[in-house]
Amino acid sequence: MNANFKWLNKVRWDEYGLVPVIAQEVGSNDVLMFAWMNRDALTRTVQLGEAVYWSRSRKKLWHKGEESGHIQKVHEIRLDCDEDVVLLKVEQTGGIACHTGRHSCFFQKFEGAADDGVWQAVDPVLKNPESIYK
Repeated sequence: MNANFKWLNKVRWDEYGLVPVIAQEVGSNDVLMFAWMNRDALTRTVQLGEAVYWSRSRKKLWHKGEESGHIQKVHEIRLDCDEDVVLLKVEQTGGIACHTGRHSCFFQKFEGAADDGVWQAVDPVLKNPESIYK
């Protein structure tokens, strides 16, 4: 995809041509997930009105929900003050953003002290991932 739109030049892409992206639920303001976008992913997100990310592990564009059906409908796109982080305000279809079947990828909370702390899962699994990804 040829993504030479001038507005893309305002984004401060890293040395790999990527920008970090935070997906935040519109209304509740819950932080749902963190991902990466390249120019094509951001362009497609604007064009579709749905979140499209860059999968660093698979080295390809990833339309959120393409396998699970848990699409993110984009309500707003914001750029931070340093112009190097994108915030998507999204409506999360099905209420599940995480591949673990939870509402948010940030379901582990640190509890305890520095010398004996633990990460505790504090949010429930809403749907078994095995039934989501077939």
